[in-house]
Formats: sequence, C-alpha cells, structure tokens
Amino acid sequence: MASQPTHSPETEDAKNFAAIALDYARRAAADSKGKSHCKFVQQAAERHLRDLRRKDWPFVFDEWHANDVCDFIEKLPHVEGQWETPTLTLEPAQIFILAVVFGWRRKEDGKRRFTAAYIEMARKGAKSTLTAGVSLYCTCCEDEPGPLTLIGATTGDQARKVFNPARLMVKKTPALQEAFDLEAWARSITCGLNGGTIHTINAKSSTQDGHNPHLAVLDELHAHSDRGLFDVIRSAFGARKQPMLWMITTAGFNMHGVCFEQRSFTLKVLEQSVSAEHWFGIVFSLDEDDDPYEERNWVKANPLYPVTPTPEYMRGRAIEAKASPGGETEFKTKNLNIWMGAASAWLNVSAWRACGGQVPLKAFRGLDCYLGADLADKDDVCSLVLAALDTDGRLLLKTWHWLPEAALERASQTERENVTLYRQWRDERALLVTEGDWIDHNKVERKIRRLKQALPGLRRATFDQFAAAQAMAVRLNEDLSDGDEPFAVVLPKNARNVTDPAKDLEARHKVGPSMLLHDDNPVMTWMAGNVVVRRGVDQTILPKKPDTDSKAKIDGIDAAVNAIAPMMETTMDDGVSTDDWLAAAAA
Repeated sequence: MASQPTHSPETEDAKNFAAIALDYARRAAADSKGKSHCKFVQQAAERHLRDLRRKDWPFVFDEWHANDVCDFIEKLPHVEGQWETPTLTLEPAQIFILAVVFGWRRKEDGKRRFTAAYIEMARKGAKSTLTAGVSLYCTCCEDEPGPLTLIGATTGDQARKVFNPARLMVKKTPALQEAFDLEAWARSITCGLNGGTIHTINAKSSTQDGHNPHLAVLDELHAHSDRGLFDVIRSAFGARKQPMLWMITTAGFNMHGVCFEQRSFTLKVLEQSVSAEHWFGIVFSLDEDDDPYEERNWVKANPLYPVTPTPEYMRGRAIEAKASPGGETEFKTKNLNIWMGAASAWLNVSAWRACGGQVPLKAFRGLDCYLGADLADKDDVCSLVLAALDTDGRLLLKTWHWLPEAALERASQTERENVTLYRQWRDERALLVTEGDWIDHNKVERKIRRLKQALPGLRRATFDQFAAAQAMAVRLNEDLSDGDEPFAVVLPKNARNVTDPAKDLEARHKVGPSMLLHDDNPVMTWMAGNVVVRRGVDQTILPKKPDTDSKAKIDGIDAAVNAIAPMMETTMDDGVSTDDWLAAAAA
C-alpha cells in the first residue's frame, strides 16, 4: 500500500472527496420521505454513517484513500461525448461509492475492507466510465505485485464497453503513461511499474480458468444466462490479499439468474438481515409506490440526472413507454431500474429487528403458551418457536433452529453463501447442529417434552404437514395430551389456515416492541428478510419462499405462524376480525 500519494494534490485547494461522500450520506439518510433517494440508497447511506460511529471493530475509514481514488479518476480524460471540462468530474453519488469502497480499511494491515461491490442503476449512469477508472486505479495504485484486472461480460463486445474507455484514457493521457509506465494495446493494457495487466474475458471464453485477478469486473450482470463466469471469477481470488469483485448492472428480467441472486443478497446486507462486512452494495431504483412517469422520481434510479441522462432523453423514453406495453416494460426496467415481477418482502426487517431483545424462558411461566414447529430432514432448517401473550397483550417469541452437520460442508456455489452464515450462527449458538446427514428429530422432540415439563401452561404444539410430523404428533399426544384435547396437531399450510396468524404477526411487527418481543435470533431475522407473501383477491395471505431464490429459508417464520394459529382461536372470540385488528394496529 502506497504511503505517499503519487498523483493526489497536497494543496489547500485540494478537493475533499471524503467530506462530499459524508454529506451525500447524510442527505440520503435524512431523506425519510424518499424524495430523491430510494430506500436502498438510504440504507447504504445509513450503513456508512452507522459504521463511522462503531467502536472496537476491525475496520477504520481512511480519508486519504477515499480522496486518492477520486482524485485519480478526476484526472482521467473524457473519451466519449462532449463535455465542459477536459477531464472527468465525479458526481456526489459516484464519490460516495468510491469513497466508501476504497476508504474503509482493515486495521490490521491497511488493506481494503470491501472485496465485493454490487452497483445497480439505470442506463446512462456512466457505470462503464466509472468502472474504467476503477480498473486503472486498481492496476496502478494499490501496491499489488503483478495486479491482474479482468473485465468480464457475456460477450467480448460487452466486455470492451469497459475496456475501450480505459484504453482510450491511457492513450489520451501521456502523464498517466509516464507515471506508471502504461501501454495501451489493442486487447490489453500493461503497467510496467508493477507488472500489471488489464484484459477482457467473456462467458464463452475457452480460457476462463487459471486466472489470479486482483480486480474482476462483471459488466451488465443481468445479461449472464448462467453463473459460469461468475463462479470462475469468485473461485480465482484465493492468492490475493485484497481482491475485488466489482459488479455493475441495470435491472433485467431473469429473476432466477445470478444477477438477481446477488441483488437479493445485497438487499439483505442493506436491511441488516445478513451481516457481511466484506460486501458493498447500492441499488438506485424507484420505491414501490412511486409513479414511474413523475419526473421528480427519475433521479432516484438515475443518480447523475440531469447530467446524464438528460431530462429530454427521459421525457422521450416516457412518451414512447406510454404508447405500448412493451415500451413501458423497457422504460421501467432499463431507464428506472425496476425488476419487473420481482416479489417484495413481506416483513420489514428494520421493524423486525426493533422488536428484538431478551426473552428468557422464565418470561413464559404462568402464561398460556403455544409451540409451532417446521420440521425438515436434510437441506432445510428445522425450527421451533414458543409463543405466548404476556399480561400486557404483547406477543413473546422464543426460537430454536437445527441443521444437520453435513449441511455445513456443502461445496456447491449455490449453497456456499448459506454455509458461511450457518457456520457463523453455529459459532454464536444461534443455530443448533446435529450429527450426520439428517436432522435428529429426537432432539427436537426432547426439546418439546422438556418445554412441556418446564411450562405447565404449554397448551399445544402445531406442526407443519411434514412426513415426520404425524408420527411425532402421535407420540406426543400419547404422553402429553390433557383429556380429549390433543396436545400436538398438524396444520396444513394453506391460505385459509395461516391468514389470521400471519396477519397478526404482520400487524404486531409494524406496531413495534409494545406488541411483539422476540429473542433477536439472527437466524430468525434472516428468515424474516427472506419471506414473501401471496395475496389473494379474498384478502387472504400465504407466506412463502421467493420463487427467485432457492437458498432462501423461511422455516422459522412458518413455525411462528403455526405457534400463533391456535392463539387466534381465543383472541378473536370477541368478534374483532383480523383485518380490523391489522388496520387498527398499523394506524
């Protein structure tokens, strides 16, 4: 890592990019009504501000590095279009991205904190130009021996949309060539100062394997029809001390592809349902209720607006969009960065987290209690939730989650992110691991029996419709039923059975800690961020996994709904409908 700048000015007039980034973060975070910043940008800004306040953790924000990368890129020339200045001028949103990604450092060695960056915005946002500058900076200025920068895309032509601007920047800047001994060739850029190289790679390349990149760019990730190139790149970073995967994209249509998968993970990081300190993400889009034809909303998806795209360009695209359904879809997806047909999350994770706290088992003593269980064998998490209403009518939730030991050794790329989380939660004792390839249901059953013994007020255990549930229910009923009332029942998951308890949970988490207190288990918080709902025309709702993410687990939420279900039989006896309760609670 360079200790002295070789290209940053040290004059009093030097631009303070770190301060500009901080101001951008403060303005975005304060935009609570979403006038100019969508909720995802607000979350990214809040994360930076929150991190700046953190103490006793392994990262520090270094203003020199934040300023250095921005100053380097602002010295690069324009290579496309006509501009008022000969060199690039970064807009505040771009400065925020660069300052955060390159400014945050590991205390132990000064290397970058972030090793992955996901940046999503509408077309004409200068993503390629910014990425060309990042490619040159990482190649020239990070004190990395022989840094290799790969610019990847689905085709060679697409990859050259980032490579060609970088190449032209070098050719038009003799001072840059001289400072770093750079040479721009037809298919590569070489740095004689440190042996660095920049070249392109595409999904159809026959020589994808064997690379050792310092920086890997994946351009227009939404266009990748499979995860082949993504997986090759991710698996090639092992020998670098601060590798960077830089992903840029506009919204697309394939919600089963690698891009939407990375987007979904990014949103979980931003909403804090997943902790990933190495992952930077920002998504510029419209909020759910925004009118796509209202001009004041366009800046939310186009952070450089009205510099680029121009108002004239956007107005023309809007007129065309209104004229045809196909044009409207294209306008929303490409010009407003909206994934068409994407399911929205059901529970607000920030609201859910606000309801977390200490819930000891003794808090359930003397209360009528109910258990909900969602069993699993091999791949899913097995969850058990204890629920009760305290004397103030607040819902208490205490949770347990199990996973087989073999699930922690999954090697496939699609499961790797989950495995990382599972191991972390196992170490935190938030996730219980049973030996072997299958969840040991005997341990789940023993937990239920011990709870029944410890809590005389435990009235019922409600299971999902799972093969092992029926047999477990029979055993529990033989030993634990009181009179003719069964202790254990199986509740088929359908809209009729789960609507009332699901709406109750929804209403309570919106009201806040006065109506819901859960034990702040990170597994449960992750699941709360995964679950979506299917809403029927008859006002029914059915919590479900998102169709677009096979890795998402919601077992704990299903178990909570199962636990609440028998409670609704008594709490709704006063004639108040669930919808009336939901409206009153949310008011």
